[in-house]
Amino acid sequence: MTAGPATPYSTRRAIEESDLQACFQVRKDVFVGEQNVPEDLEYDTYDATAVHVLAVAADGTALGTGRLLHGADAAGKTGGDPAVGSLGRLAVSRQARGLGVGAALVRAIEDEARALGLAAVDLHAQTHALGFYERLGYVAYGPEFPDAGMPHRAMRREIRPAQGLSAV
Repeated sequence: MTAGPATPYSTRRAIEESDLQACFQVRKDVFVGEQNVPEDLEYDTYDATAVHVLAVAADGTALGTGRLLHGADAAGKTGGDPAVGSLGRLAVSRQARGLGVGAALVRAIEDEARALGLAAVDLHAQTHALGFYERLGYVAYGPEFPDAGMPHRAMRREIRPAQGLSAV
């Protein structure tokens, strides 16, 4: 996947320790550095069990990251439905914005959710990002709420039919 002739990049599941550290650095730059989210709120116990994805430039530079919570870890964010994962901590470095990296990361997270057998992905979007997620097929639901001092809305996208259910 490329963002254009000048900036080719790819996405992958972050498994190696170096990839995970790159994910955390992008989050620190964007959320802590740019958005003033307290560092103790940015990193949590879910980081240990989440599926992390990373976007990297051809030269290995980390461009963006996101994570997927699933199972019990996602339950508090998704209304308790075990077939729904929770996308979060989506961050794209300042120099990579506008290249399609965010959308590629969302799709990579959805691919990971499908591989886990999930039927939908929820997320809590900063309200300024609602349009971005709507263009990717997410639908807002419920009232606006604060998170880390910023207004958010819950959103969901079905990624495949749930197992065992058929259309009537």
